[in-house]
Amino acid sequence: MAKTAAQKSTKNLTPKAGSANPAATPTDLAVRPEESPWTEEELAEVRSELEADIERLRLEISTAEHELADLMRDSGEGAGDDQADVGAKAFSREHELSLANNTREMLVQTERALERIANGTYGICESCGNPIGKARLQAFPRATLCVACKQREERR
Repeated sequence: MAKTAAQKSTKNLTPKAGSANPAATPTDLAVRPEESPWTEEELAEVRSELEADIERLRLEISTAEHELADLMRDSGEGAGDDQADVGAKAFSREHELSLANNTREMLVQTERALERIANGTYGICESCGNPIGKARLQAFPRATLCVACKQREERR
């Protein structure tokens, strides 16, 4: 019996049955039909990039929290400040809060990408279930949506 297009496109979307190994092997990971399976080297490069990002993001969060604490401490010392100074300080606090929150979200996404590699779901679009594509993941390792689903999401 011939495979349907849906069956062909979902090849390698789930870890191999009976695989008790918590870390997925490259061949367990989803790829698009025209792509070759992940190699150990490619996956090691993605893991290395994600791990380096985690370290960088943790440092950025620590720095942002320190700067935010300084801004909060300085906000009480504005007895002689005019309205422009008060506004500038409020803007600086809001900006630092926004940066820290964005960095925290990126850290969560990065840690989640490593988890997806380990459990064999890396490369599967969370919206449609089709492969995301190696090229997209190599360019943006935290991607959880294929290009088509990401475009649809951005149009909303």
